Amino acid sequence: MTATDPAHATEAPYPRHWEADVVASDGGIVHLRPILPSDADALVRFHAGLSEHTRYLRYFGPYPRIPPRDLERFTHVDHRTRVGLICLLGDEIIAVGRYEGLPRPDGAEGPPVSAEVAFVVTDAHQNRGLGSILLEHLAAAARENGLRRFEAEVLAENRAMVRVFRQAGYQVSRQFEGGVLHLEFDIDPTERSLAVRDAREQRAEARSVHNVLHPESVAVIGASTDPRKIGHAVLANLLRANFTGPVYPVNPEARSVRGVRAYKSVTEIPDPVSLAVVAVPAANIDEVMDSCLEKGVRALVVVSSGFSESGEVGVEAERKLVAEARAHGMRVIGPNALGVANTDPQVRLNATLAPELPGPGHVGFFSQSGALGIAILASAKQRGLGLSTFVSAGNRADLSGNDLLQYWQTDPNTEVVLLYLETFGNPRKFSRLARRLARTKPIVAVKSGRHTGPPPALAQRGAQLDEASVRALFEQAGVIRVETLPQLFDTALVLAYQPLPAGPRVAVVGNSSALCLLVADALLDEKMELAGSPVDVGASATPEQFAEAVRTALAKEGPDRADSLVAVFVPPVAMPGAAYARALREAVAGSDRPVVAVFLAAEGVPDELAVVDEAAPDAPADPATGLGPARTPKRGSVPSFPSPERAAAALARITRYARWRAQPFGEYVVPEGVDAEAARQLIDDWGITERRALTDDEAVALLRCFGIGIAPFGRAGDADQAVAIAEEMGYPVVVKATSDRWRHRSDLAGVRLDVAGADAVRAAYADVARVTGGTDVYVQRMLPRGESCVIEIVEDPSFGSLLSFGLSGMATELLGDRAFRVVPLTDQDAAALVRAPRAAPLLAGYRGTEPVDMAALEDLVLRVGRIAEDLPQVRTLALDPVLATPDGVSVAGARVEVGPPPQRDDTGPRRLR
Repeated sequence: MTATDPAHATEAPYPRHWEADVVASDGGIVHLRPILPSDADALVRFHAGLSEHTRYLRYFGPYPRIPPRDLERFTHVDHRTRVGLICLLGDEIIAVGRYEGLPRPDGAEGPPVSAEVAFVVTDAHQNRGLGSILLEHLAAAARENGLRRFEAEVLAENRAMVRVFRQAGYQVSRQFEGGVLHLEFDIDPTERSLAVRDAREQRAEARSVHNVLHPESVAVIGASTDPRKIGHAVLANLLRANFTGPVYPVNPEARSVRGVRAYKSVTEIPDPVSLAVVAVPAANIDEVMDSCLEKGVRALVVVSSGFSESGEVGVEAERKLVAEARAHGMRVIGPNALGVANTDPQVRLNATLAPELPGPGHVGFFSQSGALGIAILASAKQRGLGLSTFVSAGNRADLSGNDLLQYWQTDPNTEVVLLYLETFGNPRKFSRLARRLARTKPIVAVKSGRHTGPPPALAQRGAQLDEASVRALFEQAGVIRVETLPQLFDTALVLAYQPLPAGPRVAVVGNSSALCLLVADALLDEKMELAGSPVDVGASATPEQFAEAVRTALAKEGPDRADSLVAVFVPPVAMPGAAYARALREAVAGSDRPVVAVFLAAEGVPDELAVVDEAAPDAPADPATGLGPARTPKRGSVPSFPSPERAAAALARITRYARWRAQPFGEYVVPEGVDAEAARQLIDDWGITERRALTDDEAVALLRCFGIGIAPFGRAGDADQAVAIAEEMGYPVVVKATSDRWRHRSDLAGVRLDVAGADAVRAAYADVARVTGGTDVYVQRMLPRGESCVIEIVEDPSFGSLLSFGLSGMATELLGDRAFRVVPLTDQDAAALVRAPRAAPLLAGYRGTEPVDMAALEDLVLRVGRIAEDLPQVRTLALDPVLATPDGVSVAGARVEVGPPPQRDDTGPRRLR
């Protein structure tokens, strides 16, 4: 029995925000949306297509046809107490999920708080994780409508359905009677249910990228006989790389292209097509899409331009392209992409416009820029950097860098990740994924537009973060940020071929005292430490003597033990440098510490410093093959740099990364005394429909829900009120202006401290009123003197909120000495945040002062972090000043602004952006 009769239910507006494209467990895409009355015929066809066994499991009986009364009930819902969701592939319904509100157990009036949930998936699409997807989205819709609990009746033999409920991460109670399981569970997200959601998302999105990078066959649509056309270039690269599957040129006007039989349309290809590379003008994309949808292509790489980068017409064409592709289960790379590549010998895929790729390696590379892609690949090849996979996503209309992070998380062939980014599509998700991946695999990123931002055409396609936000995101996630492409390759070479250092101590060995000193200076500039004085073997040293000095430096223990080593070499006139390079490579073979070289004029991994495997018997003999030379450097190769500064900078970057990685991840703790539900109730009671500042009383009440107290204060409109407030709370007090303009001036023009006695309060009141020209003042209990700090929630258009911390003072404001972190915060994040500003040493005790209570400061930061995460309606907040002392912290003032919550792309059930 349901809580409401459908004839009397109040129908809510169609919840368009429930619509979502979701990646299934096999990597394909399904479109999910609320059911509509117009879906009746499609629902009948869906039901007729179910096997008798599936219908029996769902309806506990034969139920061969949907009666008209049930069809009416299934398709006419109120989107509140009765909700129906369908998964679509094209126009075909492939799964249905619904919940029906149940009467309150005590028989009380009011909307339901629990509902019965059920779903069914057509036989051909079972085992794709659609039941779990429907449960996630139904639970989110139910929570939005105020429901807190789901119930379900499942036949005990329906193991797949029971598994969906048991593995969802909720605490499920079970009762068994007459062959039927009765299941009940609360649907509020738990730590386990969120972990289950994220794990499923990772597997599904990784699988979708795997499908792109491991195609069984490739069609080139627009394969041209004209060598100047991009369709000819892609086909030539696929053939030159010796792709392990069949390649099908599609050209309606040619019988063959480059000696391979061509087809007029992709639909004429006799065998299945996994991946289609589209190289036709944007104006012809509709015809291509129709044929690809009919053929059942799984993914598209669109190298054609003329889409969102070209203006509004192109934007609309791009949206249509992605919508149609997703509706039919396909992923899209591009448009305006350079292409994709996989150097795995079992795949040998070069579906790019780049004529050559680096050799096989263990570095994955994602680039947003197609224009730079060819130059990037050429530089990687020239410097001896082997790649595992490469994706240039162009406009990133669908597949993005976040998808690649999901794939590389579990790809055994990728050990290092390189990113060239212009914008962020979903920064909150990037932060979460990068932080997880960087714990096991280093990420090196170039973010362009540091000072000017991306061009407008790029900015409209992704979130544009300001520099402070990007810096906070990368630091917190452990991403190694570099400023230029040469720095990117410098860092990647060390990570790809050398181990991580255990610490900052560096030994320097060379045959030039001048060059050794330059290296030492460069290391010290990078905040590294020297493991003893640099060792100069002299210009006349033989290769054997040079190698022996290196071995000796690496063998030292105790205070002179080196965590890494820089070998410096200036070629003498009488002896070629190749012999020294070979000697160095052999001397450091098997070392567990990173070694880099400064061989002047040698950049990358020269042959003499490379550890290589001999070419396999079936390896391409042509060094210009799409997969590069057969002799690719591998682990143990020694990167060489043409200058001391570049070697020191690269070594310093990986040392900082190693230090970050060695630190504990931390825990997402909820401090004692936090009552987020009470805070939400306050927000609801206030009816926040537009942005406004909270009153003093409102701010105090909201902060109290998070265990944050403001030092006792009162607001006085005349001298007598000021005296009354002061005497009630006790002397000494502070009399201060109500306006931030006066209260936070460095000269304290609007503040009078240590006011004791009624006469002093009257004088202070008159003083402040005269200076500010106002009549109202705050009277507050005088707090113990301490270091004055500011903790803020600052609004970011991409993240929604960032947390900021800094010490008070004009110098801090002038220098912008603020540190930022992305929410949610772990306890380790909070500890790092309060120690990040350059002025932070003042908190630890400076020139004999006693250190403040850092634990109390970290606890306060965590509480503010919970506000930012739990209450997106809080748009800005400032605790100013926060007085930190050896005995704790006190908050003397607070400003809070609330408003309608911003859209967060990384919350709720799984969906593609």
